[in-house]
Amino acid sequence: MPISSSAALGEGVCISHPDLVNIYGCRIGDETRVGPFVEIQRGASVGARCKVQSHSFICEGVTIEDEVFVGHGVMFTNDRRPRATSDGGQLLGLDGWTLLRTLVKTRASIGSGSTILPVTIGMGALVGAGSVVTEDVPDYSLVVGNPARVIGDVRTR
Repeated sequence: MPISSSAALGEGVCISHPDLVNIYGCRIGDETRVGPFVEIQRGASVGARCKVQSHSFICEGVTIEDEVFVGHGVMFTNDRRPRATSDGGQLLGLDGWTLLRTLVKTRASIGSGSTILPVTIGMGALVGAGSVVTEDVPDYSLVVGNPARVIGDVRTR
């Protein structure tokens, strides 16, 4: 499914391969660029002048502010304890889980291949490629690893 009519696209949004994305029920801000094989689900929001590289997944509950870079193959999650079935073995439906939210603040950058659990990533922060972010990232922090740990301040590097 390419771009649904339920998606709200700002002025000058560039989706390089509209037939190779799955974008529905979300909001994408002005002048944002979206690469191929990206999925942005309903209830997600991507700000203005962002770049979302190929093969990334932005799920419901994710808010990305302005001027954020999302590298190739970044995976956002919205559940810390996903399960297919209840303790009694019944398949869970929409009411079988709690949506957890993620906020990525202005000018943050997320390196390729990172996995982002429901957290806040601070303004101007940099998440190194391949990191698994399990806790909030302070403004302007450089984080790397699995789990991601602060190793510096992007303003001094």
